[in-house]
Amino acid sequence: MSSTTAPQFPSGAAYAEALQHTHLCFRHPELRGALPELTKLGLPRAISGAFASVFSLTSGTSGQRYAVKCFTRHVPDQERRYQAISARLAQLDPAELSQPWKLGFEYLPDAISVGQDRYPVLKMEWIDAVTLSSWLDDNHTDRFAVARLADRFEALTRDLSVHEIAHGDLQHGNLLVASDDTFRLVDYDGMYVPGLAGLGGTERGHRNYQSPMRGNDDFGATLDRFSTWVIFLSLKAVAADPALWNRLHEPKGESLLLTEDDFKSPAGSTGLRTLLAHQDRTVSGLADQVRSLAFQPLDLLPPLAHAVLPSQRASATSPIPASPTPTAAPGAGGLPGWMSGHVSPPAPQAVAPTVSPDCFRSRTLLDVVTAVLWPFALAAAVLLVVLGFPTPLIDGLAPIALAAAPVVLAAVATAFARSRRVERAQSREALATLTNELNRLENPVKAAEKLRKDQAKFDAAQADRNAAYPRAQDKLTAHYHGELKEAEKRKIRKQRDIDKKIDGLAEELRTALAKALVDKRAAFVRDQLRRRLIAKSPPHGIGPKLVARLAAMGVTTAADFTGYRPVQNSAYNNTSAVIVLSGGRLIHVPGIGEAKARTLDEWRKHVLASAVARQPAALDAGERRSIEQGNARRREQLTVQRRAVESEADAMREQARKRLEDSQARLARENTAAGDRARQQRQEFSRRTVALQQNSDLHGTLSAAVEDAKLRQRGLSYRRYLHFLYTGC
Repeated sequence: MSSTTAPQFPSGAAYAEALQHTHLCFRHPELRGALPELTKLGLPRAISGAFASVFSLTSGTSGQRYAVKCFTRHVPDQERRYQAISARLAQLDPAELSQPWKLGFEYLPDAISVGQDRYPVLKMEWIDAVTLSSWLDDNHTDRFAVARLADRFEALTRDLSVHEIAHGDLQHGNLLVASDDTFRLVDYDGMYVPGLAGLGGTERGHRNYQSPMRGNDDFGATLDRFSTWVIFLSLKAVAADPALWNRLHEPKGESLLLTEDDFKSPAGSTGLRTLLAHQDRTVSGLADQVRSLAFQPLDLLPPLAHAVLPSQRASATSPIPASPTPTAAPGAGGLPGWMSGHVSPPAPQAVAPTVSPDCFRSRTLLDVVTAVLWPFALAAAVLLVVLGFPTPLIDGLAPIALAAAPVVLAAVATAFARSRRVERAQSREALATLTNELNRLENPVKAAEKLRKDQAKFDAAQADRNAAYPRAQDKLTAHYHGELKEAEKRKIRKQRDIDKKIDGLAEELRTALAKALVDKRAAFVRDQLRRRLIAKSPPHGIGPKLVARLAAMGVTTAADFTGYRPVQNSAYNNTSAVIVLSGGRLIHVPGIGEAKARTLDEWRKHVLASAVARQPAALDAGERRSIEQGNARRREQLTVQRRAVESEADAMREQARKRLEDSQARLARENTAAGDRARQQRQEFSRRTVALQQNSDLHGTLSAAVEDAKLRQRGLSYRRYLHFLYTGC
């Protein structure tokens, strides 16, 4: 198929209709006439996915059963991807693999006819096995069998990791369990092998098994790391506690124990909370590991095949943080220990100062003096009130105001003594320090909102980029097909013109031969006319004088003139004549009137008729050969030109292919660079997430410390100081 736009593939229903007549829709000898597995309605049974529909066909020639994948969506570089995957899997030595998990397949371009067009299919080896979730439905109560299957899954992930292969969509439907309880891995559409380095991914995998951080630009050997931890956790959990299968697994659901929502919102996850609180150390530790991995870039995740099983946390029932942030390992500055060296830890935060005092201690001399001052002040005030004064006003003060003067003096002294207490200075310093530390911290609510907006903007930009990349690829491909089409049109147009010329060569030869004969006869006649001299055989009535006059005027042979024209002489009322020379000029020869001119013309006609009667009837062999050789040379030249047009078209196609490859390589480099920048940005988001959690925790701690410091400062009030003066506490 060739098109100026991205190819449109048939639907699964269209394929099913075509497969009702496999002897017509297939060319491949194994598939032509094959028998499809049918539904109760007698239609080919399809297993439909996001990119294709899979049909079971049994070959009529070999009896072999195949799974035939018919694609329903265009995938850029599809044939190249399958060739690279096939080549890489073919290099694997089955003896070195933990189990026979790889299946044989063959990519067949233009294999199936649907309507007027042909489309590729993938012919795969059929395996009698069940999906992982179906196997667990039947065997989850056998703890030993499930534990053994978990070990085999770990071995499978080790095989992939050692050979730098990533499946891209590890999930219960693509992990089949054979009758010997070993795995078979199916659906290689999104597989990564080293030969595909630099290309982008074609899918994001099943949502219930993928990290929330996975993007379309994630395509490498680390692609499966999160999903392997999720599946391994599920298998280990069921092996440790078979009741978890019925408790957390949704019957006929698209997951094992956990779903996408558990990874995105661990705070509200019942399943994750159940696993985190499980008494089995391996289960709770693995659950904690999965929770911490959910918001880290894929290329920083530890491989399951090389990791030590996480141990039980200090408290399996510790609450899950309200925001989806990774669990920090002790001593890692808030980052998981396995991320050390990959993501820079946040800057260390200031440590809260020593708790401020909430009461007075150890009375000083000033406190004792102040305590003694109050009884004297009160006694003086009472004495002044009792005794009174004869003068109503003293310096403008009423007697009662004067009596209050000792109390005011004692109050001022007490306030001064209280202000000199070291506890007051310590309290003010502690509160100021805590307030400054709190003010220096970014508001966690605003920071979280900014992070959310930045991530949303980033996700939107990535969605646009991921959508633009295949469009750009399709545009390059469409332009390439357009150039091929134009080159073909130009070739056909030029070849058609040349073919017309070649087809006309036979007529040209006939025309050339006829013209050569005409020219030869004309030349013979002219020669005969030139040989007949008027002087040697003058016409009747043309004497020597007239012959001399004619010669003087340039007429000596029968070839020198073509005839005569009569001329009416009105002056003498008679008719004369002029001779018409061979060049068309008219001459008047004295003495030659109309009669003599007619005689001269009759003589010429007689000579001409004699010459025509003796002219050659055909070309001789040499003359004919010369013309035919010229015609043959012309045919050869046109044939060479026709071949040159084909070569020119080949050169144009090759140039178009080279431009396509260069443009695709440039586009891939740009996309890879953009993917690298995206991964760095996701690492930065991960660092900011950890820093935000730390900042939120510290902000809460400092806010509580500020409130506590304010509360403690109330313990240093004026009233409490008076109480301290007389009680010491």
